[in-house]
Parts: sequence; C-alpha cells; structure tokens
Amino acid sequence: MHSDTLKRLFRAIGNRSWSDVTQVSQVILSEEKKKGHTQLVKQLQGIFDGASIAPPLAQDSSRKVSALSELPRNRRSNQVLMSKVPLDRLRRHMVLRSDIDNRLGRIEKEFAASERLSRFGLRNKQKILLYGPPGCGKTLAAERLAFGVGLPLFKVRFDAVMSSLFGESASNLRQVFDAAEDTPCVLLLDECDFVARTRLQQNDVGEAPRIVNTFLQMLDDYNGRGLVVATTNLHTVLDSAVFRRFDESIEMPPPETGQVEELLRSTLSSIDASVDIRWQEIEEQLLGQSAATIVRVAQEAAKESILSGGRVVEQKHFARALSALARGP
Repeated sequence: MHSDTLKRLFRAIGNRSWSDVTQVSQVILSEEKKKGHTQLVKQLQGIFDGASIAPPLAQDSSRKVSALSELPRNRRSNQVLMSKVPLDRLRRHMVLRSDIDNRLGRIEKEFAASERLSRFGLRNKQKILLYGPPGCGKTLAAERLAFGVGLPLFKVRFDAVMSSLFGESASNLRQVFDAAEDTPCVLLLDECDFVARTRLQQNDVGEAPRIVNTFLQMLDDYNGRGLVVATTNLHTVLDSAVFRRFDESIEMPPPETGQVEELLRSTLSSIDASVDIRWQEIEEQLLGQSAATIVRVAQEAAKESILSGGRVVEQKHFARALSALARGP
C-alpha cells in the first residue's frame, strides 16, 4: 500500500472521520483488485461489511457529501461551473524533489492540525499557487493534496465561467467560491491566468480588470474549510497582487538527475524491464524534459515491447521511443 494512502487512513481514524475511512477503504480495495489479489479483496470486503460505523459522525458526514451534488451553474446557459474528480481517479504518486515534497506534505500536515492551530490564533495554509512549465506536475500535485487532506477535488470550468456578457464572468466566479465555502473541498483553478492576468496590459479597460478584481476579492474573503489551489504556466503575466493573496507559492521544476530514472521505473511498474537497460544514458537524453514527457517516453517504450509480442521492455524499445520524441509531434 502506498504511504500516502496509509497516512490518509490513519489521519481519518485519528480525526474519527468515518466517511473518509470508508472512502480510503474503497481506494485500498480498488488498488488490491487491480493487482489481482482477489482473495485478499474478498477478505477485506467481508471485514468492511461487518464493521459498524459510529452513527452520529456518519450522519454528519453524509450531509456534507450530499451537498456536493449541488454544483453551481451558469444562470444563462445552465452549464455547471465546476467538475468533480472522483476519489478513485485522484492521482497521487509523484516523483518530486525532497524540498517540494516536504512543502506539499507541510500543507497536508497543517490541514490535519487546523483545529489545534486555531486554538492559538493560527490558520493552516489554505491558498496555494503552483507554477512552472507545462507538464511539470502542477495538476497532479493538486490531486495529491486533495487525496492527502481527504477532500473531494472540484475543477473550475473556465469555459463555463467566462462570458462575453458584462458582469457575468465575475458573477460566475463568485458562485464558484461561494460553493467552495459552503462545502469542504479542494477548489482547483487550473491555468488561473484566465482570471489573474495583470491589469496593466489589458486592452479591455472594462470586463478583464473587473474579473481580476473579483478574483482578488474572492481570495481575500475565502473562509472555507478546504483548500484553494491555483496553477499556471504563465506566472510572469499574473497580476502582482495575486501572489500576495496566496499562503504558499511553489515552483514545480522539471525532474532532475536521479528523478528521471525513478520516474521511468515507476511508470514501468506493471511490466518487467531488462537488466541490460542503460538507464543513465536514457536519463541524460531526457534531462530538462517535463515529467509528462518522461512518462510518455516510458509508456511508448512499454507499448513497443507489447506490440512486438514481448513482455519485457528493452533498450531497443526505449531507443524507438526516444527517436519518436526527437522527431517531435
């Protein structure tokens, strides 16, 4: 079982959050089922089905969950303004520099201790900005945080939020933040430059600055019991006032030496790799590439092996995958 799953399970037990215990248990069952441990899954399911859940806490948690189904909508088009990422689809396995991993872990730790911190007049970090080049793991880090704190993740649909009608975009954004305050969740504003671009270089002196002002106000006023996570590839074009609104700003860099090989090996965990693979040589060719690109190369190498009738990834399969990468899209 992955360490993140264990930590979340024990945190849920410590907080007596029985709904979260139930959710993590289902994740564990799903992971073991994928590994082919059918007998273990039957035994665990039998234990779970025979367990008793504390009624008062279970009822309270169910009320919170039911509220999540009432997603805010664009009043004119009736489009939902947020989409939910189910618990079993949250990605949480990451290869990170230790300092970045520690900073994300600190956010999770503070969230778990939020009540204790409040007794001393302190607040846990709630508003997080993740920035860096495309494919460096910003969205994945947001999903990891959601899993780590045990909250559902809701992704803002900017295609539904943004409107050509004066004032409607700002109104939609308010609905999104109101919903996030009403129900504990991780609110993900992926590519937030849609609503946070600097006001100094706007050709439109009306609606665009109005949206930025609304966004800044929403960040200032946010008082929910969850997290707000914003990501951007274009942090240099963000309004300078945006950075001051976040409790933590984390740059997500490309994988470094050692991390590239670890990422390749973890991607190939479901298939055997030849002992003759020259990992250092492959890593040298991939240094500077994004995590997404490195994962794609490993996946392409695995496909090369399978499509050629093999069951082991070899150096020649990586050679073909790297050659395809060099040719470009």
